[in-house]
Amino acid sequence: MTTRDQQLDWNSLKYFWVAAQQGSFSQAAKHLGVSQPTLSRQIQTLELALNVTLFERSSSGLYLTEAGQRLLQHTRPMASAADQVQLTALALHGELDGEVSLSVSESDALHYLSDLVPFLRHHAPAIQLTLQVSNQVSELKKREADIAIRSFRPTQADLITRKLYDEQIWFYGTPDHLARYDHAPPLAERHDLEIIGFERNTDLITRLVALGWPVSERNFPIVTHFQALQWALAKQGQGLVLMPQSVGDACAELERAFVEDGPVFTLPIWLVTHRELHTSPRIRRVFDLLGQWFEQQANRA
Repeated sequence: MTTRDQQLDWNSLKYFWVAAQQGSFSQAAKHLGVSQPTLSRQIQTLELALNVTLFERSSSGLYLTEAGQRLLQHTRPMASAADQVQLTALALHGELDGEVSLSVSESDALHYLSDLVPFLRHHAPAIQLTLQVSNQVSELKKREADIAIRSFRPTQADLITRKLYDEQIWFYGTPDHLARYDHAPPLAERHDLEIIGFERNTDLITRLVALGWPVSERNFPIVTHFQALQWALAKQGQGLVLMPQSVGDACAELERAFVEDGPVFTLPIWLVTHRELHTSPRIRRVFDLLGQWFEQQANRA
């Protein structure tokens, strides 16, 4: 156990911080550019020095113990201070300027980019932002974008990820449109839904059917890839539309449908970048600022 005359290894605290942020030792090791055994040894050394257990491991991930949560509160300002020292040094050498491209979906762009961009520009004024708005997945490995916000966790080993939050997806509609479903039968018998979708594709239909929704191509009388138009048509009472809860709940004209059934599904939202994060100060700066902004939004919720 550490005494007052002994000093904790700051490197172990850094490894602890990153592991807590990433939620897994493998992802933390990849983020730090070290092997997983090296990271595990650092965490074990810290646990032995403090005489506490910091993490609990399960098949579904890595969880902080109560002691780990308390330590995290104290390492947060240390991590912030260390980042600031590094950023100050980089700024002195003029390495925090240049272009960084961010890929987001139409939904994300319409909902929060107008608030996020001023935050990024305030904290990184010399960085030139290129915003790529598309519902198609950008190829980070081909440098189609530097950073992406995605609704799934990439499986490529050479990509760096950070989970931001879980987003619940609901059907939304106008009160008048929802009135036709006031006496809706059980979920498996709702064959008359009118849904505004991206296309009459089998992927979404297959997913909805697997969740118990009895839908087919005939349930999509209107399709468009332009998400803003989907929302506008839903506001005109032209059908149901799938929307993130944070977006739909903020729309005065629309209400959640079938609330008693719960959300249609939940999407994990991930921040993703390529390995240049380790060598590009400007990409690292924007990546960290994005994580900081989303954390602030979660704390305000």
